Amino acid sequence: MSAADEEIKAQSAPQRAAPLDARRNVFRPDLAAESLYGRVSAPRYVQGYPAQVIRAAVPLRSRPSPTVGFETEALFGETVTVYDEREGWAWVQLTRDRYVGYVPFDALSPEIDEPTHRVRALGTFVYPVPDIKSPPLMHLSMNAELCIAGGDERFLMLKGGGFVVTRHVAERGRRAPDFVELAERFIGTPYLWGGRTRLGIDCSGLVQVTLEAAGIAAPRDTDMQQAELGTEVAIPDVLEGMQRGDLIYWKGHVGIMADSVTLVHANAHHMQVAAETLPEAIERIAKLGAEIAAVKRLPALSGKDIV
Repeated sequence: MSAADEEIKAQSAPQRAAPLDARRNVFRPDLAAESLYGRVSAPRYVQGYPAQVIRAAVPLRSRPSPTVGFETEALFGETVTVYDEREGWAWVQLTRDRYVGYVPFDALSPEIDEPTHRVRALGTFVYPVPDIKSPPLMHLSMNAELCIAGGDERFLMLKGGGFVVTRHVAERGRRAPDFVELAERFIGTPYLWGGRTRLGIDCSGLVQVTLEAAGIAAPRDTDMQQAELGTEVAIPDVLEGMQRGDLIYWKGHVGIMADSVTLVHANAHHMQVAAETLPEAIERIAKLGAEIAAVKRLPALSGKDIV
């Protein structure tokens, strides 16, 4: 058989479907989402039911144990679909980015208050009364979702009780014009694997949170972001031509260009969100055996619905 015949044969052969990513598909040996019937084999399929996060931030774990490090965090007001519950844990899929894992069952409510606003500041407090001197009930981070029942220019009242400072929130449809500026606000925030808040954040969490605040949906992990965000930019030999907002990917790491030279990223070297020159980061990370894997460029952000 000639090389041409081999190529034709290869192209006409049936292609095996790629395995489903367990991070974003609801299946395990004993149970799967009803929507995956026919795609995965399981003894039981479940439709699931909606619930809402009622804690400030909830770690989502790969296994139902508090000693297991978490993969990501769900924020106050986010919705999930619950597929299983046992021994104080719920097996859920996040609505925001489809991530699957376990959260404490008591962190959820089956009653859904449709969000009207989101936290636009790095963080804010929920007070029992409209008075900043009152002891706060909880701390909420950027992108926490709120259902507002009323208020004035100083405080807004949550439907479920409590008050937030009006200037710290925005209507859900109004988005920030510059996600890079938001990333720069996080400088100094401690590094936390799986974190998505001002109390602790990781590299892909920083990208996801700031893009979300700017109205751009982003997946959770670096490999997902590299594959799905923006358009690829050729990596120049001398790294010229970088632009504000470019995303720089190494295997397992990502940073945001603040300008043509400066990289903002949450990293375990500084153990915080830090700004450093791109050449410095490249040299240090290369010593760990990693080279730049990709540069991705996002479309310019513009529009009137901004805050």
